[in-house]
Amino acid sequence: MEFQLLTAPAESWAGDAIAAVCFEHPEVDAAAGTLGAEATAAAATSVADPKIAEQSGWLAELRSSGEFTGKLYETAILHRPSGIAAKRLAVIGGGRREKLSQIEARRIGGALARALRSKGARNIAIVLADWAQPGIVRALAEGAILGTWEADKYKTDPKKNDKKLESMTFIASAGDAKAFETELRQGVITGEAQNLTRDLVNEPPNRLTPALLAEATREMAAGSGLECEVLDRERMSELGMGALLGVAQGSSNPPFLIILKYQPSVASTDNHLALIGKGVTFDTGGISIKPADGMEKMKYDMAGAAAVVGAMRAISQLKPPIAVTGYIPTVENMLNGNAQRPSDIVNSLSGKTIEVVNTDAEGRLILADAITYANRNGASHLVDAATLTGAIGIALGHHNMGVFTNNAEFLNRFLAAATAAGEKAWQLPMDEEYKEQLKSIFADLANVGGRPAGSITAAWFLKEFADPKPWVHLDIASTAWLDEVKPWASKGPTGVAVRSFVRLAMDWQRA
Repeated sequence: MEFQLLTAPAESWAGDAIAAVCFEHPEVDAAAGTLGAEATAAAATSVADPKIAEQSGWLAELRSSGEFTGKLYETAILHRPSGIAAKRLAVIGGGRREKLSQIEARRIGGALARALRSKGARNIAIVLADWAQPGIVRALAEGAILGTWEADKYKTDPKKNDKKLESMTFIASAGDAKAFETELRQGVITGEAQNLTRDLVNEPPNRLTPALLAEATREMAAGSGLECEVLDRERMSELGMGALLGVAQGSSNPPFLIILKYQPSVASTDNHLALIGKGVTFDTGGISIKPADGMEKMKYDMAGAAAVVGAMRAISQLKPPIAVTGYIPTVENMLNGNAQRPSDIVNSLSGKTIEVVNTDAEGRLILADAITYANRNGASHLVDAATLTGAIGIALGHHNMGVFTNNAEFLNRFLAAATAAGEKAWQLPMDEEYKEQLKSIFADLANVGGRPAGSITAAWFLKEFADPKPWVHLDIASTAWLDEVKPWASKGPTGVAVRSFVRLAMDWQRA
């Protein structure tokens, strides 16, 4: 989809549908007796364009009948609007104006794009007004890109692409154009990067083995000017990555460690950010096998890896002033006669020994070696993203990433980035008492600490390999996909963490 910014009058734009955001308006209801119904409706659109305001009689009727109230994501469409070149005028609810944030704006962009696409519109526009504060235009563009993504790649219906958005125009005043142009570019880059992540996560495991993930990452790197290195089983064995290799024993598909490197032309800091993503392309649980119900979702167990791929592409385009390296340990967790067993003890790259109590706690094993490798190769700060524990969904539901850290200052930097990116994250505790659950009488530590506080003990396991470097762990197991269609998004992978990764790198010099 193409995007552009236009400063011409809105009524002169000739396309399939032009849209305005209309808010709930209790603040103007009190004045309705003096303003009149049409003026009240026009005021609530927050659109200064006179020709669009002329349609306020139609909007007033919708409001009085209850067909349209301005609540979030509501839509209404007027065909052949008077004095407007566009074929349709659409209004979409913005909710309470004072509560409009990037999160709502992103969803408004997605809901608008999906609604107008369903009506056959190919070229759409949205009129910006004083509600379009910093960050909102970027979020609208991201939302439109994310909203038009579908999980139907392998459906063979020839009509599935008949309704497709081709372009979206943002109509703004000349005074806002320069700032909005920068935001629009950033929004397009991050939105497309997030969809790349969703494409990868959406691939079935027979079409995205560790080798194929490495190949796809190499292709992305070649087209983005990133350096890409891939360590194979032999090289990892030479290095001593026994924790990672142990997970891969039960699969005929070999494991890899994929490394993506971005180096700015002029760095503003000596810091070196490492982004690390769990890349289990399919997880049966191994010998500690998962139940059949829901196992098909285990193709999503490489969502952290895919987030690193998407983020690194965006970083290569936006060019932050800090060196960033992505690390993607990728394996299949399968079971055969060679599979890792409960009670096996493996030697990690760090030198620590690990008792494998549960083979379904494999993600932390591959991350342990990847984190150690990143530490040894110049990383000053580490962030990992992993679909690590089901327990995080019990703790936080499906709305917040779980966040854990060993460094309060770095955590605050990350949380600021996540907020700026419009991704919700919530810190969980890392008290020393939780470490006790990982004690083993046979090895330096066990890979699980029992059911209580499962997400926290998993994070404590990773902390053992991250220390003493500043480190943040994201448990995205409950936010990596949607189980149902939303007004703003398709069912399937969400691409969570991409925007936070990118914003962390982009805002580094301002922290």
